[in-house]
Amino acid sequence: MAFSSRFSFWEQKVKTEEQIAAEQAWYGSEKVWLVHKDGFSLATVLKTEAGSLPEGKVKIRLEHDGTVLDVDEDDIEKANPPSFDRCEDLATLLYLNESSVMHSLRQRYGGNLIHTHAGPNMVIINPISAPSMYSEKVMHMFKGCRREDTAPHIYAVAQSAYRNLLTTRQDQSIVLLGKSGSGKTTNCQHLVHYLVSIAGSTGKIFTAEKWQAVYTVLEAFGNSATSMNTNASRFSQIVSLDFDQTGQVASASIQTMLLEKLRVVKRPEAECTFNVFYFMMAGADNTLRTELHLNHFAENSAFGIVPQTKPEDKQRSSQQFTKLQAAMKVLGISSDEQKALWLILGAIYHLGAAGATKAEADEAGRKQFARHEWAQKAAYLLGCTLEELSSSIFKHQSKGTLQRSTSFRQGPDDVGTGDNSAPKITALECLEAMAAGLYSEIFTLVISLVNRALKSSQHSLCSLLIVDTPGFQNPKLAKRDRGATFEELCHNYAQERLQTLFHERTFVQELERYKEENIELALDDIDSSTSLSVAAIDQASTQAWVRTLARTDEARGLLWLMEEEALQPGGSEETLLERLFSYYSPAEGESKGPALLLKSEKTHHFLLGHSHGTDWVEYDARGWLSHAKQNPASQNAAILLQDSQKKNISGLFMGRSGGATVLSGSIAGLEGGSQLALRRATSMRKTFTTGMAAVKKKSLCIQIKLQVDALLDTVRRSRVHFVHCLVPKAEVLTGDVKVKTETHGESCDTGLMQLDVCLLRAQLRGSKLLDALRIYRQGYPDNLVFSEFRRRFDVLTPHLTKKHGRNYIVTDERRAVEELLESLELEKSSYHMGLSRVFFRAGVLAKLEEQRDIQTRRNITLFQAACRGYLARQAFKKRKIQDLAIRCIQKNIKKNRGVKGWPWWKLFTTVRPLIEVQLTEEQIRGKDEEIQQLKLRLEKVEKERNELRLNSDRLESKITELSSELADERNTGESASQLLESETSERLRLEKEMKDLQTKFDTMKKQMESMEMEVMEARLIHASELNGEMDDDDTGGEWRLKFERAIREIEFTKKRLQQEFDDKLEVEQQNKRQLERKLTDLQADNEEVQRVAQQLKKKCQRLTAELQDTKLHLEGQQSRNHDLEKKQRKFDSEQTQAQEEVQRERSQRDKLSREKDMLTGEVFSLRQQLEDKDLEICAVNLKLEQMEAELQDLNSQESKDEASLAKVKKQIRDLEAKVKDQEEELDEQAGTIQMLEQAKLRLEMEMERLRQTHSKEIESKDDEVEEIRQSCSKKLKQMEVQLEEEYEDKQKVLRERRDLEAKLMSAQEQVSHRDVETEKRLRKDLKRTKALLADAQIMLDHLKNNAPSKREIAQLKNQLEESEFTCAAAVKAKKSMEVEIEDLHVQMDDISKSKQALEEQLSRLQREKNDLQSRMEEDQEDMNELMKKHKAAVAQSSQNLAQISDLQAQLEEAMKEKQDVQEKLTALQSQLEFQEQSMVDKSLVSRQEAKIRELETKLEFEKTQVKRLESLVARLKENLEKLTEERDQRSASENREKEQNKRLLRQIRDIKEEMAELAKKEAEASRKKHELEMDIESLEAANQSLQADLKLAFKRIGDLQAAIEDEMESDDNEDLINSLQDMVTKYQKRKNKIEGASDTDSEVEDRVDGVKSWLSKNKGSAKNLSDDGSLKSSSPPSSRRRFCLDRSDEEEEEEIEEGSTGRSSYRSRYKRSSSSYMNNSDGEAKLSETTT
Repeated sequence: MAFSSRFSFWEQKVKTEEQIAAEQAWYGSEKVWLVHKDGFSLATVLKTEAGSLPEGKVKIRLEHDGTVLDVDEDDIEKANPPSFDRCEDLATLLYLNESSVMHSLRQRYGGNLIHTHAGPNMVIINPISAPSMYSEKVMHMFKGCRREDTAPHIYAVAQSAYRNLLTTRQDQSIVLLGKSGSGKTTNCQHLVHYLVSIAGSTGKIFTAEKWQAVYTVLEAFGNSATSMNTNASRFSQIVSLDFDQTGQVASASIQTMLLEKLRVVKRPEAECTFNVFYFMMAGADNTLRTELHLNHFAENSAFGIVPQTKPEDKQRSSQQFTKLQAAMKVLGISSDEQKALWLILGAIYHLGAAGATKAEADEAGRKQFARHEWAQKAAYLLGCTLEELSSSIFKHQSKGTLQRSTSFRQGPDDVGTGDNSAPKITALECLEAMAAGLYSEIFTLVISLVNRALKSSQHSLCSLLIVDTPGFQNPKLAKRDRGATFEELCHNYAQERLQTLFHERTFVQELERYKEENIELALDDIDSSTSLSVAAIDQASTQAWVRTLARTDEARGLLWLMEEEALQPGGSEETLLERLFSYYSPAEGESKGPALLLKSEKTHHFLLGHSHGTDWVEYDARGWLSHAKQNPASQNAAILLQDSQKKNISGLFMGRSGGATVLSGSIAGLEGGSQLALRRATSMRKTFTTGMAAVKKKSLCIQIKLQVDALLDTVRRSRVHFVHCLVPKAEVLTGDVKVKTETHGESCDTGLMQLDVCLLRAQLRGSKLLDALRIYRQGYPDNLVFSEFRRRFDVLTPHLTKKHGRNYIVTDERRAVEELLESLELEKSSYHMGLSRVFFRAGVLAKLEEQRDIQTRRNITLFQAACRGYLARQAFKKRKIQDLAIRCIQKNIKKNRGVKGWPWWKLFTTVRPLIEVQLTEEQIRGKDEEIQQLKLRLEKVEKERNELRLNSDRLESKITELSSELADERNTGESASQLLESETSERLRLEKEMKDLQTKFDTMKKQMESMEMEVMEARLIHASELNGEMDDDDTGGEWRLKFERAIREIEFTKKRLQQEFDDKLEVEQQNKRQLERKLTDLQADNEEVQRVAQQLKKKCQRLTAELQDTKLHLEGQQSRNHDLEKKQRKFDSEQTQAQEEVQRERSQRDKLSREKDMLTGEVFSLRQQLEDKDLEICAVNLKLEQMEAELQDLNSQESKDEASLAKVKKQIRDLEAKVKDQEEELDEQAGTIQMLEQAKLRLEMEMERLRQTHSKEIESKDDEVEEIRQSCSKKLKQMEVQLEEEYEDKQKVLRERRDLEAKLMSAQEQVSHRDVETEKRLRKDLKRTKALLADAQIMLDHLKNNAPSKREIAQLKNQLEESEFTCAAAVKAKKSMEVEIEDLHVQMDDISKSKQALEEQLSRLQREKNDLQSRMEEDQEDMNELMKKHKAAVAQSSQNLAQISDLQAQLEEAMKEKQDVQEKLTALQSQLEFQEQSMVDKSLVSRQEAKIRELETKLEFEKTQVKRLESLVARLKENLEKLTEERDQRSASENREKEQNKRLLRQIRDIKEEMAELAKKEAEASRKKHELEMDIESLEAANQSLQADLKLAFKRIGDLQAAIEDEMESDDNEDLINSLQDMVTKYQKRKNKIEGASDTDSEVEDRVDGVKSWLSKNKGSAKNLSDDGSLKSSSPPSSRRRFCLDRSDEEEEEEIEEGSTGRSSYRSRYKRSSSSYMNNSDGEAKLSETTT
């Protein structure tokens, strides 16, 4: 049915005109889906005028009743054309939205098409009844097909996974997702059935019958009837199929986990226990009933296990029990093993019937069975006594298991007190734990027996895993008014983790791969976050390593909180839920949108949102902490079974006790003989023994997380294929299924409304299928590595293979792939080149695979044709050999018949065997001995090989065991080391906290001591006040007044602070009320904004989706147009080929007509030749008649005499001798002619070869010369450009050099000129200053009682210091400028030398360039001459060849003439013989002699011709030798030219290096020049500052002169003298420190001496002056007084301008001198201020 629908779908692609018109009408009327709470309805958008409707509203008309409505734009979704109603792949929909997807699923489901492709995934809707689409015929229809060639089916998923496994040799896995009751287990069975049937197995070990038996056993022991499914799986399983190299099933195994073992003892209301109990109670025969003591059933059971009451249920269960026994027999489970299973199941039933005492008896300490007779039956069936059974259940003192299990989780101090602090365990709980433990052991044993039947020792290559877990379970969906249990939470958690895996593989990894490969995709509307409900269950804390019982505030999941609360003494479900809500529940007033955990109205209930918040499940947490507590009775169950007295029970469980690991009780079915099974077991063990798992592996709650982690780790190592199973409607879950056939208002098929649209929408949203489809459509789902793509699809481009060759090594894979894609002519938008992979749109790679298959089939067909042709030719050769052999045999038989009767042959045949008998016997004996030796050797080798095989098997088993043990030990060691590290870090943290606390304690202790001292002092003071010991003196009264005042101030401050606080509190309360009002307003606004934003986001997502759909549709149209263009190009090329063939046929027809005309002309000419031959024959006949007449005449002359006859004979003999000589000469001439012909042929061949080689060499030489000419011209151009650049650089450098020299000369002249002028001006300043000081001294002498003011004296002192240091700086600047000028001169000399060297090199390069040009011209002339000679030689050789051909023709003619002469000679000889017998006439003889002479002359002429030819050949040889010599000379000259070019290139490279060095030097010189310019600028700035200082000094001197003329106070004279004396001593000290002053500083010293003399005169003695300062002035006061102070301002400005350019010291030196000068002046100014 699926294939017929697919074929009809493909037939619909060829559309009729009516269909095209209907589609055009559909597109013309805009069809949409109106989304409402009950589903969706088809409608048409009506066009309205602008402004007639509010914004965001549209007018639509419903299709089923014609109602016109105004709806929001967000409530409508675009509809697809009717051709997409039953599309096989949802990714091909034109408009991808929820309504369109659900409509397609509903249409297909109504047509009994339950399978639908959803991109790379499969969607399966569980049918109401089992459809007939899983037959063997349908299996073989899918065998070997690709996914693109098959209809949607569960077999297509299996075939796709199997095909990928064979092609990639990578592990595959198929994960089934969906709700409970969606058909996951059934589809798992179909997958296994298909793979086993199609792949097959070696020896047919794995058959469909065996797998059916496996699932029968699993359904009996692991399934039960629930409120949502009548046959629900209560465990998770991984079916592993291991395949060998040939693709057959080599081994298989089943791993199970998360068994709901507590269902044996307690379960939700109206639900059943496991099926096997009902099967056993209904189907056991009388013997088995007697053995199990089931002849009478108990009236009630503590476990609720009661037999069925309905007869039809009993009959069905009896049939199932018979089927179960048959299945066990197929799986190789013996009767004893089956009996052991029935005994344990019967014991569990009897334990439930026995019951336990109630809570009152437990408190009294009497835990025991309620009905001992049923307990005795249970003990008998288990093979133990009642006391042993009771102690194992109630007393908990078996093997110390409790201590081992609890000591790890408790602290070191709580080992002994763990039982006392924990809550008491009731007797019923102990009994339930024992029953659950027994059933868990039974289930693990059953899985081990099943794996034993599926185990194989064959070598396996890769595996295919099928994951089946219980689906999402929500009691509300099944209309049950109860909360979900803890077991249902575990199953929902496992499904949630698998959904997270789907999300990770579909979204996260794809987006990360696009990001890594630099592929940008606009996928903003796709949510890439996983479900948050997983974190609420299993989120671990950072302190999971530390064994602590303290509650922390860090968020943890429900499983971790359950473990902590179970260990806490006061832990309960209320505290558990409170902590859970504090971590994950939203705050008050928040909506449940972002949070996925909410409080329920019922107590001990909470709501958890699964599937991204689309499925809210209410859980009942009552009694959940008991799941986290270890009950010793469940652990004693295994010990009880191992110690059983029944051999069949103890034998089964003792064999398993040795292999018990940390996984016991968690994961079953890790047994297996294949390497892949061992690898999977090792990985699962590693999950339980590494990291946090090693710490928490004993915890019952954390084991749930570890089991799911192990499941996901196993699946993640493979390529995953996802199958989404959907529930059609809620009635299917409850079992109330009624087939509805009524039709809806819309035109739908029968039964379409069996789907619950709301439920289907919730499932689609929870699985994120639409987002997955969108990223599949918009992205690039198929990708291949560059090398893999090129290797796989290189067969599609044979022209590239021919172009590069078979052994072509690809260096750039990306470029090769781009070239391959260009040759494939793919649409640009259909692929994208990443960094290491090439990505394709959906379906493009499938098309390429199809083209590859077609090309491969074509190539294989051609190969087969070639092979068949070769085999046919070999068969024909064999037939020919056989024919030859047959002929040989026939010939031998004929010969044998001829000699058969010969006596000697008979004797030979008789004797021959007797001779060989002895030899044959000896050979036979030797061969027999060799055969015996070989047999012995073979037996020995076989024995050794068997021993080695056994040893290798044994060693391999040991290696696997040791490797597993080593892995366990390594993992244990790693976990212990990690635990040690965590404890070490915790210890360090505690030590650090201890140190901090100790320091705090010390500080607090010190504070306490100080406070105690203060308290003691206060107490003493108070006691002294009370006892009156304190004196009432003034001091005490003062302290009391202060104390009272302080108290009043404190009270006043308190009142003031209280008032301020009240005021602030009132203000803050008003602000708070205002803020609350604002907050409420803002919250309302925020909610409104969020609502609008949510609407806009939905609208944006809808518009983005529509835009992406439109883009994809556009890309599809473009790809279709591209295909049409390719077809058009192909058609055009075929048309041009056909036209060319027609033109070629026409030309051939014309050619044939011309040939026909030529043949008719030839026939006509042949006819004429025939007529001519007839005439010649007539003429020959006439000549013959004449000859006969002559012969008769000769015969008549017989009567002549003997003398004439003798004479004639003599002449004949002479002629014969001459003829012989001539013949010998002719033979010699013929030999020489033949030799000459051979030599001529050799010469022609040699000439041709030489001509070809010469032409090739000339062509190659021409190419080389052309290349050399081009390269030389390029190099010359480059050298010219370089020379021009160098010349320009040289000119630039020369210009810069000239500018620099001019600047240096001008600077030098200015410096020298300005230095002289500055010295003169400074000397004048010094003289004027000295005169001024002398005048001041004279005036002070006259005015003894009057003294100048301190301010003026300080100004004078500053002026003096400034002038002194200005002079010193000028002198130093002069010296530094001289040094710099010398350095510049040296640098300019170096630059000039380098420029000269550069000019010499440039001139040398110019000369070499001219030489090279001249050589090139000479080479060109030589080349032209050589070409002329070559042309002349070619012309000469052509003339020689023409002459040789003429000579050859002459030789041929000579040969013909020679043959004619020989013929004539033979004729003459015959005539001479005839004439010897008869008389011959002399005239005939003379005529013959004349002919002979003529022949001799011809021979001489031929000899001369031969000599001429020999000379010609010699001349040609000489020409050839000359040509070869010229060629050698030319090659030698070319080699010399190449060497010369290489030498020139080296010289050019050296010159470039030298030029680079010169450029560096020039850059250095320019840098130094720039530095000098900067220094000059700095000196000019310093000069300007000095000029300003000088102006200020002149102004101060004028002020001083004016001040001296005024009145001076006598009281400050002494202070002035002291300040001047201090200034002089400071100057003297500075002078002693700085000894580098030159001789030109004498004027400054003279000025200081003047000041000293003036001071000595005023004080009357010179004692206060130092010895070094007692110098005399060099100029008398009269000369100083003669200094003119009345200069004009113009003269001063001229002197300043002349001295402004005379500073040439560095900026740094000036700064140092000026800074020291300013510091000194500032210090002295301060001193003067203090003195004033």
